[in-house]
Amino acid sequence: MTGTLNSGDGEPSVPETFAAYAADRADPRATDWLRERSEPDWSEATEGRFVRELGGGEISEAVFRRYLVQDYAFVESLASLIGYAIGDAPAMAAKGRLVEFLGTLTTEENDYFERSFNALDVPAMDRNDPELTASTRAFEDLLGRASREGGYVESLAVFVPAEWVYLAWARNAEKTPSEFYLAEWIELHDNPEFVSFVGWLREELDRELEAASPRRQRRLDRLFRRTVELEREFFEAAYEG
Repeated sequence: MTGTLNSGDGEPSVPETFAAYAADRADPRATDWLRERSEPDWSEATEGRFVRELGGGEISEAVFRRYLVQDYAFVESLASLIGYAIGDAPAMAAKGRLVEFLGTLTTEENDYFERSFNALDVPAMDRNDPELTASTRAFEDLLGRASREGGYVESLAVFVPAEWVYLAWARNAEKTPSEFYLAEWIELHDNPEFVSFVGWLREELDRELEAASPRRQRRLDRLFRRTVELEREFFEAAYEG
């Protein structure tokens, strides 16, 4: 076992332990370590074809329709993960912050899905009981296992990258598409409230990971990297008609 994770060009770059990563940095953050460990999937998920075409308003209706149907199916699993995190959160302030986000997810974001499905002529069967792609099934399984078999920090290890990736790609969108379902999807993931929430999530995971045992840190690293890998696959699956 080497002491680093290889970068995309095959060169060792990111230490396998947070302690080694932090040793030569003035202000190390656990979430920065995890993000760097997730390359090249992170860059592919936040800068890949889907993001470029979405931001440029060039994505086809068929591709975005397939993506949105799968994402809506995934929301239920995400809501369940948040529910577990609320129960396991160590402080009332954290519980309140998660409850607030869950409310947004089930109201404002749900309204966006309904309006977008109408505009894209998504049939009722695909809204309510779609055939799930392999990446969606794998994602739902990962969220379920992280929440049921772990604790607050395991839930954070998949929740943080799931939301942080969306903030990163939304900020990489260079234009505002004319279609409301594209423009609003970007805006939902690049606004002051969401920026603040993702920042808070990172702080929670920073604190919890630094306090975790080395063995648990390795598990959190695997969960984070697997989440980012599945985010990349999730976007790519939209092109598989």
